[in-house]
Amino acid sequence: MAVAIDSRMRGPILVTGGTGQVGSELVKSLALFGDVVAPGRDEMDLANAESVRAAIRALQPRWIVNPAAYTAVDKAESEPELAFAINAEAVRAIGEEARGIGAGVIHFSTDYVFDGTGSAPYLETDAVAPVSVYGASKLAGEQALAESGAGHIIFRTSWVYGARGKNFLLTILKLGRERETLRVVADQHGAPTWSRDLAEMTAHVIGRCEDGSAQEREQVLEALAGLSGVYHAAGSGETTWHEFAVEALRLQKEREPGQRFAEVEAISTAEYPTPARRPANSRLDCGKLKSRLGWEMMDWHESLRKVLAEMAE
Repeated sequence: MAVAIDSRMRGPILVTGGTGQVGSELVKSLALFGDVVAPGRDEMDLANAESVRAAIRALQPRWIVNPAAYTAVDKAESEPELAFAINAEAVRAIGEEARGIGAGVIHFSTDYVFDGTGSAPYLETDAVAPVSVYGASKLAGEQALAESGAGHIIFRTSWVYGARGKNFLLTILKLGRERETLRVVADQHGAPTWSRDLAEMTAHVIGRCEDGSAQEREQVLEALAGLSGVYHAAGSGETTWHEFAVEALRLQKEREPGQRFAEVEAISTAEYPTPARRPANSRLDCGKLKSRLGWEMMDWHESLRKVLAEMAE
């Protein structure tokens, strides 16, 4: 467990998208390290790079943690400029400003940087080839951050969900009560990732860099430099959207034995056409995360049980 330190002389931690699935969990998990600031859109508009720069210059954070993104995968196909503004140009601004003030950056990316045609879990070193505007914009953000010269870590994740917000699990539980049958894609493979697991992983990494003491920024950046790079961080195990839906409804049925839930029918991706292509293989190999950062992501079965239990509280 990381030790809380006095951040008053070294700046707060800036978290983007503080009301989002991952951002809201980060605000809680990073409070251990002192002041956490999560500006709203009126204070830091990610669609406007100059707004991003101004907010960072005013705040002078020691860390910038960026889970916020344009995530409307299908809508991005018709709004590429906005997707790239938020997912790439804002990240470029974050990196350049972070380098200027000596702040570390933790940025979240996606499995959509791959084309999904591989037959094994993707390694960080595998060739990237996004097949959607969303994936291309997220890859551009990774590249912009790397080019900025800021000390940084990029976490690629997949299928993020939690007890709040908008996500696949909450949609399935809602529709499962309302409909007799649900048709869910069964030929896309990956692993659900709990937003809280990502937040606790981030706290673990910052704790390693700050080492429980009020170090100067230069010392923290030196520690970060030894860990910098791209890491895959997705739930352990693997499943399909169909299997995830079936398991979620099965577990919820145990909690609500009197409630009728929909039957879940397996369909192919071809039977559920969307404007943007989805990777058939979203599996990510997280071995580097464990070996270099000492963190193992939670198995998706375990996280699902924890999320459902939290929702019942």
